[in-house]
Amino acid sequence: MELTVNGTKYQVDVVPQMPLLWVLRDELGITSAKYGCGIAQCGACTVHVDGRAVRSCQAPVGAISGKPITTIEGLSNGDLHPVQKAWIEHQVPQCGYCQIGQIMQAVSFLELKPDPTDEDIDLVMSGNLCRCGTYARIRTAIHAAAAKMAER
Repeated sequence: MELTVNGTKYQVDVVPQMPLLWVLRDELGITSAKYGCGIAQCGACTVHVDGRAVRSCQAPVGAISGKPITTIEGLSNGDLHPVQKAWIEHQVPQCGYCQIGQIMQAVSFLELKPDPTDEDIDLVMSGNLCRCGTYARIRTAIHAAAAKMAER
């Protein structure tokens, strides 16, 4: 089947039930999406499919074929995305393992809700777990990114 990841077309010979996460990591060598829980509960594997945040550990590649897939490498052209800049500015990561999934979820969220409240952020981001507990910094960074994105 054909997959388009970050604008590049790939041919993969896998069973349609194979999770997208394993296709990205094992077949294409794109290891930014992380394995966390394998049951779509932690968010470490979050990527975008057709612009929406998707838990790639539970997304069968056969259901995604033909839809554009974006990993964190494909978020921007040469410059960091405003969410990535806010993550750095507000020193969100500690260990960093979950942060790619956090960023991918936040970007998708801000596309749908450009001026979120704290409650909106807490609700949408609750599916992305951070063992280091940087939730307050995540919320602050999302508000900062929303402000920067509104300036564009």
